[in-house]
Amino acid sequence: METNDKGFFVESFCRQRFHVGERICGDVFRSKKVKEENRLIFVLSDGMGHGVKAHVLATFTASFALNFTEEHKDIEKIADIIMNSLPICEDRKISYSTFTIVDVYLDGKVRILEYDNPDTIILRNNKELDIEWNAFVMNTERNKGKLLRTADFYPLKGDRIIFGSDGITQSGLGGDKFPLGWGTDNVRDYIIKLITQESQISAGTISTKVVNHAHQNDNYKAKDDISCVTIYFRDPRRCLIVSGPPYDSSRDKEFAEEALNFFGKKIISGGTTAEILSRELNLKLEITAETAEQGQPPTSLMKGFDLITEGILTLTEVNRILKQYRDDYVPGHGPADRIVAILLSSDEVIFQVGTGVNPAHWEPELPIELEIRRTVINRIIRLLEEKFLKDVKLYYY
Repeated sequence: METNDKGFFVESFCRQRFHVGERICGDVFRSKKVKEENRLIFVLSDGMGHGVKAHVLATFTASFALNFTEEHKDIEKIADIIMNSLPICEDRKISYSTFTIVDVYLDGKVRILEYDNPDTIILRNNKELDIEWNAFVMNTERNKGKLLRTADFYPLKGDRIIFGSDGITQSGLGGDKFPLGWGTDNVRDYIIKLITQESQISAGTISTKVVNHAHQNDNYKAKDDISCVTIYFRDPRRCLIVSGPPYDSSRDKEFAEEALNFFGKKIISGGTTAEILSRELNLKLEITAETAEQGQPPTSLMKGFDLITEGILTLTEVNRILKQYRDDYVPGHGPADRIVAILLSSDEVIFQVGTGVNPAHWEPELPIELEIRRTVINRIIRLLEEKFLKDVKLYYY
């Protein structure tokens, strides 16, 4: 995600569970960072029914909604284009897919557009934020009478926006505890309870707990696709990766002090880099006795730094893990996995990269596919920005 001009970070997370017996979700979540306009756009669509047909409907809807929102189309135009473009369901002879769009302008304003999804919940200071919602009745020929809801507000640090599919609010429907379904009020009260217990609870934890509770309401056999999206405005978590010796050795002291004075998690990737910082900062560098996984070299320890690893081999493995990473990924305990864990738990990632050439990288016995440092780091940056929506900065020395 991204840090806004007010100094807080926009964290988001979507957790989903499929309808029982299905291998694909009929709800589709999409998000996009529009760098040029300092915007973040989030869309959740719920296709009619479940399984493949629902997934196709929801995918069409989410894709159209994302693209047209980015282009600043007006509300009725967005809704009309989406509804007119959906394929017709063969069984019911209608096209139907709900959606929620949250458009976050990082200069402060948030705009929300809903069509037939459960009401979006906005929390501030552990209470529901009272904002003005506007009902908008469509007047186009095909979609006349359909109701949209819109709202604008300016977020503050600590605010949360939670929205989901009706698999959440209708969970438990027909049961003894929730004969009419869990309902928006109960969902809101449950989330407030979570925040009361842990004031800085993450977006991921909230979404996961809400989905798991809805699944429990359905006796662990989901009667519908279940999706929950949480957006959290909070202080940013930062990390620094230092790798490679400076091009000009006269800058070694500046290079080392810049790393030491960084506020956040600090990683050194590269033995030569670690030796330079150890020398310039007069800090003891110790190699750990731990056995690294998958042939990765062991880590080292130095006061003031969270993790010190070997360089290019470990970064290449980091790139591989990020490229293949999915929600069900089970992390290992090796240096590359530890770097990935720090990267994914951070919002802002800063690379401090020396451009001096380490002769060891050119030895003939090293693997032929080994890439030079800058190429691997650029690939990691691309993945962090495009796949994980991290705010990344790169500084060369």
